[in-house]
Amino acid sequence: MDRLEHIFQLQAKFDQALAERRNLKHIAPEEWIQKEVLAIVSELGELLDETNFKWWKNPKPVNQAALREELVDILHFFVSMCIKLGMTAEDLYQGYLEKNKENFDRQQGKSAKSGYEWEVE
Repeated sequence: MDRLEHIFQLQAKFDQALAERRNLKHIAPEEWIQKEVLAIVSELGELLDETNFKWWKNPKPVNQAALREELVDILHFFVSMCIKLGMTAEDLYQGYLEKNKENFDRQQGKSAKSGYEWEVE
């Protein structure tokens, strides 16, 4: 089993236990997605707080461990949403490959979508 598949497996197990132990099985997938998007927004705020974005405050040393922890928190909710939408680790991987190619094609002027091209040097 590859690492991404393992992450999906662990998250599915956690989600199932959470739904059972907190009596959340009645929540529709669409509502779960809404809740998890809000959770990601919250985690993004926590991530942002770790980056000294507040220009009105004296900067503090950036805590790399805290940044990584917030990214992992975001991943938990992201993978949970993928699972609730019926996506597998392979689906996510293939979707990423397709979108990554499209992103390069856009930047290189090879896409049907214009306006993304890198400037010619």
